[in-house]
Amino acid sequence: MKIMLSAGEVSGDLHGARIARAILSQAPETVLVGFGGAEMEDAGVRLIENFASYNVMGVWEVLKNLPRIWKLLNKLTDAMREERPDLLVLIDYPDFNWRLAKRAKALGIPVFSYIPPSAWAWRKGRAKACVQLAEEFVAIFPHELPVYEAAGAKISFVGNPLVDTVKAEIPERVAREKFAFPEGSHGILLLPGSRKQEIEMLLPDMLQAARRLLVERPETKFYLPVAPGVDERTLRAKIDAAGVPVMLTHEARYALMGLMDAAMATSGTVVMEAALMGLPCVVLYRFAPLNYMIGKALVHIENFSLPNILLGEQFETELLQDAVTPEAITRELLPLYRGEEHRAWVSRKLDEACKRLGPPGASGRVAEKILAAARRHSSSNGDE
Repeated sequence: MKIMLSAGEVSGDLHGARIARAILSQAPETVLVGFGGAEMEDAGVRLIENFASYNVMGVWEVLKNLPRIWKLLNKLTDAMREERPDLLVLIDYPDFNWRLAKRAKALGIPVFSYIPPSAWAWRKGRAKACVQLAEEFVAIFPHELPVYEAAGAKISFVGNPLVDTVKAEIPERVAREKFAFPEGSHGILLLPGSRKQEIEMLLPDMLQAARRLLVERPETKFYLPVAPGVDERTLRAKIDAAGVPVMLTHEARYALMGLMDAAMATSGTVVMEAALMGLPCVVLYRFAPLNYMIGKALVHIENFSLPNILLGEQFETELLQDAVTPEAITRELLPLYRGEEHRAWVSRKLDEACKRLGPPGASGRVAEKILAAARRHSSSNGDE
């Protein structure tokens, strides 16, 4: 039995790796091929292409890279034609993956969607279009189900894999020694994201906020975990230009989260990871002007931070577009230092939000569904 996986960015690569390991644990004879990154390759996926050269975001950036993206799409289509997988598993990355799904359907290859497009937030009509292409869906958040169910999808929520993976990598004592952060210290984490555009648009304001915090709380220590694929020299140049003492780290980022008072974080999965480590965030996002104009017209949601969405209320501060300023970030971070009453309240809310993610073992349950779908097709073709 052969399964093809397609994931186009860092978070999808991690999800794909977890699924790959779970599949091979349950069915070691399965052949896994696909589009992904180093994590998926290490997990046993034979890569047709690595996504590292194609990770772009935003309208203009995508337009500039269209020729390369179409070439990649053709290459993966040729691979499906040659490999004849029993199932194509899409892992997030919707703009590209659903084009690939159309090619798969034309070839008679069934499609399974893991982390489907966020139709609950915008372009609800996408759910109906996706249902025409995929035979089954698995979401990683419970609020994603209703819009797909209304469109007639076979969709389920079986938990979120972050519950299993977000754990302190080393004991607290070891972490304090490693990061020179003794008991009683105060620390703020800078989480500018992994995409170049996010770093360019948000890190300068984060660093200026750090400068302001040093005036208010001079004992504060600042840390910045370097995301995979990010050029450390770029980060260091920006930090040096801002004149702020920030330690760049490469290991044990969850253990580091557990030590910190709070974080200034680019909106995304990392905010949910922080929540699971009990770390309150001031959540930031800024788009390029054209992307923001398009998004404002299409997206209609009250909150954009995952913990806030899970509870349906804004208990963690969200700063969007022009609201992202060093002054605002500083103002919102100060009540999140350990010992502050507001921090204790936010921490209780984070715990409540995390409980909405379901029990441990999500990747194994997703793998079961993927294998069942692949076997149905393989069996119907007389391959088993």
